[in-house]
Amino acid sequence: MIYNYCGHSGVQLPVLSLGLWHNFGSVDDFSVATQMVVRAFDAGICHFDLANNYGPEPGSAEENFGKILKNSLAGHRDELFISSKAGHDMWPGVYGTGSSRKNLIASCDQSLKRTGLEYFDIFYSHRYDGVTPIEETMQALIDLVRQGKALYVGISKYPPALQQQCYDILKEAHVPCLLSQYRCSMFDPKAKNNNFQIAADNGSGIICFSPLAQGLLTGKYGNGIPEGSRAARSTGFLQESQVTPARVEAVKQLAVIAKERGQSIAQMALAWVLADKRVTSCIIGTSCVAQLENNLTTLHNLTFSEDEMKRIDNIINQKDLWFLS
Repeated sequence: MIYNYCGHSGVQLPVLSLGLWHNFGSVDDFSVATQMVVRAFDAGICHFDLANNYGPEPGSAEENFGKILKNSLAGHRDELFISSKAGHDMWPGVYGTGSSRKNLIASCDQSLKRTGLEYFDIFYSHRYDGVTPIEETMQALIDLVRQGKALYVGISKYPPALQQQCYDILKEAHVPCLLSQYRCSMFDPKAKNNNFQIAADNGSGIICFSPLAQGLLTGKYGNGIPEGSRAARSTGFLQESQVTPARVEAVKQLAVIAKERGQSIAQMALAWVLADKRVTSCIIGTSCVAQLENNLTTLHNLTFSEDEMKRIDNIINQKDLWFLS
């Protein structure tokens, strides 16, 4: 495994981190989830990314991860870097969502209980809710550190206009923002273009999620929408309407370059995200150990020639391919 320092801190993270957004909930196979977490740890992936609402059911990914820790990784707590977040819809009622102090403090307490942990290595504000003053949200994060419930704090998906304010408040309190988490892929350059440099200028590490554009950059949609795939479901983060002919064709063109590099399109897509030196780590999501192994093989070739980057840019620099919302 390769490790990078987070911004201006002394904390190192693996360049590939394991996310538990999908496939670790109460509806999923617990034995497969256990196999993936243990194999990831054995491969040097020491960072596991959670949120209070991951499941389904919401909260069940944290519960399952806590069980895996107790059953399979007992005694390894100090070798792990575990995150959680709060801010999206979690429980019914006016306090079960948003960026308020009320929600963040209660959510962190609940998440610690579900995982069986005494503290999180990092706790994030999962989003800006458009209402809560930034000062209130950041003070809640600061107090979680001072209460010993988190070692570090981070922000996720905050718009560039508010990033600097977050960093300034946290820095003044001597609780700097360790990580800024953003969605990034070949089809999703918004954060790369708008958020990354602000984070880097303020000494925050950058960690990316959805590097494969919810599966579009795996090549699985080259001949239509497979049964059981994310785009085949009526609900979810990849809709059938987003699997456009232009995106399918772009993936096919990218796959040609990947093959020349001795990689799958998914491996090249991960390497492309990590090629940005501002990026600390990339969060991968897996549904089985074989998929995890495939992602790990990315580490065998992380460098691009100038010609390769130029060819890739010529393919992806088309706004009709981009996810802009």
